[in-house]
This record gives sequence, structure tokens and C-alpha cells, in this order.
Amino acid sequence: MAENPNSRPVITTESSPYLECGNSSTGTPWYDKESVQNVSEYLIFVEVILGLLVWALIASTEYFRFSPFGWVMFVTVFYWLLTLFLLIIKLARGQIRHIPWTKVVLIFNCTAALFYTSAAVVEATLVNQGVKGHHDFNCWAASTFFAFLVSLSYAGSAFFSYKTWHRGDE
Repeated sequence: MAENPNSRPVITTESSPYLECGNSSTGTPWYDKESVQNVSEYLIFVEVILGLLVWALIASTEYFRFSPFGWVMFVTVFYWLLTLFLLIIKLARGQIRHIPWTKVVLIFNCTAALFYTSAAVVEATLVNQGVKGHHDFNCWAASTFFAFLVSLSYAGSAFFSYKTWHRGDE
């Protein structure tokens, strides 16, 4: 059988669920489940490390002379312990069957972002209580910077938790 020189081969492709919301001209997905889970896991490590820095810097000063630092210390230590607990659960791949983990993690990250932001704002207003150049002032300024970074990382975790929850992964 002779081929028709004017005919062109037809190439068919299978539709990918990643291309539905992605950039169809390049074929790259804008959202990949595995990479998002990796980012979420890295953010937990960032939250633990920076959270430890925040409360360790505050604890090394005479924070107890200013009562609003009690709120800051409560938020930083409380969420650091809970984040550490969440990290241990994730590393152990533990799953308790009757708990909706995606919803629990979403609520946790949203409240952590909200409370950590409030603690960072309180701490930023208290930095001026220290004498510039002294130990307390330097530690409070550094702690304020790290508190805002932790707030951003919790907000990022909340975003990725929302994406996971919205997708319905359990």
C-alpha cells in the first residue's frame, strides 16, 4: 500500500490532571502534590528552628520586667512545642485513623500564623523598652525579626494545608 504524500500523521496525547490548572502552553503543572508536601515538611523544620530562636532569645533577657512579654513567651513556647509534636508525628508517619489530619493541620497552621503575628507585633512594640546596643535590646530586635519570619512560615504552611484540604487528600 502506497502512502499518500499529502497525509500527515496524527499524534494523540492523553490528558493529564496536572495540565488542567497548569500552563497548557508549556505543559508544566502549577501545583504538584509531591513538591507541595516537600515544601510543607521543610516549613515545619523552619518553624521549629526559628521558633526555638525566638523564645531562646527572649528567655535570655529580663523579659519578665515587661508583662506583655508573657504573651509573647506563651505563644512562642506553646506553638514551638505543638510544632515539634507535629513534626515527630510526621516523621514517624503516624496516623490516627479517626482524626481528620488535613483539617487539624489547617486549623493549627492558621491559628499559629494569627497568634504568632500578634506576638511579633507585641514584641516589636516592646523593643524600644530596651536600651539600644545593650543585650536585651539586641536580643529583642533579633527575636522580633525571627518572629515575623516564623509568622510567614506558618502562613505558608496554612496555604499549603488549605490546598491539601481543598483537594480532599487525607
